[in-house]
Amino acid sequence: MSIRFDGKAAIVTGGASGIGATTAELFCELGARVAVLDRDAEKGYKTVASLTAAGHAASFHACDVGDLTSVQSAVDQAAREHGAIHTLAHCAGIQRYGTVLTTELDTWHETLRVHVDGCMFSMRAVLPYLIAARGGSIVVVGSVQSVMAVAASAAYVTAKHALLGLVRSAALDFARSQVRVNCVMPGAIDTPMLRFAASLAPNPETVLEACRRAHPLGRIGQPIDVARAIAFLASDWASFVTGTALAVDGGMLVPLGGADFQDSGTGSVGQ
Repeated sequence: MSIRFDGKAAIVTGGASGIGATTAELFCELGARVAVLDRDAEKGYKTVASLTAAGHAASFHACDVGDLTSVQSAVDQAAREHGAIHTLAHCAGIQRYGTVLTTELDTWHETLRVHVDGCMFSMRAVLPYLIAARGGSIVVVGSVQSVMAVAASAAYVTAKHALLGLVRSAALDFARSQVRVNCVMPGAIDTPMLRFAASLAPNPETVLEACRRAHPLGRIGQPIDVARAIAFLASDWASFVTGTALAVDGGMLVPLGGADFQDSGTGSVGQ
């Protein structure tokens, strides 16, 4: 038996690039009808054109996840086009940097608007369709920063922590409606967002190498690594899984004190 979504319709927010685009493609390959939601219409239409050219049922809906009216309109349009909604993969997000003292208020509000408001609004728009379908699945892309922190990332860390709380709250509230809500927590994944973050440093390759070393598996993750975890949690294979956070991080959260301590501190004594 393999994971399949035949006869199912999925919405993927942030589906025009990165983890979202790969997730949309994987859902299509597994038999789902897919609605891609993104604020970048050019990339969104390009992504969907590629999917439909491959024979998949896919549509694009321009959407600002931080605006409830925009989200509701896009979700309703997707439901009309695909007949129902059974799954939401919420992948939309942005990366911003700064401490509590250096983060501009506009940046703070923007980060929470996209991540927290965007997730809540997406859930709010999709949940009635999942309930009407007598059950479904929501998978939210959090981060290892949903449970840990990176320096000078106050807004992003706060937003990712909040997503985990929202996932657990929704999982509890809608369990009796047979709606499962889970979170994936990626480590460093080779996406445009990671490349953008690295480009802010004087030596981007040094940042990428540090990301590689942070994962005991010795590599930066690929979008497909996360997409497969999303597909699993969305599928019937995970029918008894809700309210959980699945780390897809190459072991990043495992080593006490991080890679440097393991290589040079007491973690190195027995090696």
